[in-house]
This record gives sequence, C-alpha cells and structure tokens, in this order.
Amino acid sequence: MTKPPEFYLLGIVLLLALLQIFLAAHFKTRQYGYKWNVGTRDETLPPPSPMAGRLSRAQANLFETLPLFIGALLANLYLGHNGYYSEITAELYVGSRLIYLPLYAFGVPYLRSIIWIAGIIGLIGQIILIFC
Repeated sequence: MTKPPEFYLLGIVLLLALLQIFLAAHFKTRQYGYKWNVGTRDETLPPPSPMAGRLSRAQANLFETLPLFIGALLANLYLGHNGYYSEITAELYVGSRLIYLPLYAFGVPYLRSIIWIAGIIGLIGQIILIFC
C-alpha cells in the first residue's frame, strides 16, 4: 500500500515544529544561559533578544494553526479525500510554513505576511475539503 503524499507533508511539518522548538530554546539559552535552561525559570528575565523573540513568536504562530491542519488533513485522509486538491492545499500550507520561518527569523516584513496568507489559504482549503 502506497502512502498518500499528504502523510509525507505531515511528517515534514511535524519535523519543522520540532526544529522551531529547538531553535527558540537554543536562542533563549544562548541569551539567558545554561543555568536558566536547566533551572526552574521562575526568575524575571529581561526581554528576549530580537532573534530569540522572533523565533518564539514564529513557533507560537505555527502552533496556532498546526492542530487545525493536522485535524483537517487526517479527516480528509480518513474520508478518502486525498487527491490533487488535498495534496496541493497541504503543499501550500507546509511550503509556506517552511518559507515563513526564515522570513520571520530575519525580520522580513510584508513578504512574511504574504507567505502567511498563502499558508492560511492552504489550511482553509484543507478544511473546506472536509465538506466536499
């Protein structure tokens, strides 16, 4: 049995989520130190560096839509709605998320928002497909 391409796209976006967790943690640890990282993190800290802050916000941004994408994608696979439209909308979501991370990390305005909108269009496409 051949796996639908959507499963590979799901794996890619899950790896991206892990990467974002590690990147945000790395830059926070670099700023606040290893003692902070292994400690209770109860102390009040100065604001994060621009890079650490952007990586944390990019991670939060992904995590806002990721459960919706996973739910819609799995629902469509269960319903047998995998095919051209499902693959294209999943590719749009995952591809935009891959592009969005470096754009956000390096503070690129406007284009970052356009890429985010493309990802939302892919997500909405996956959700709409549930009803077809």
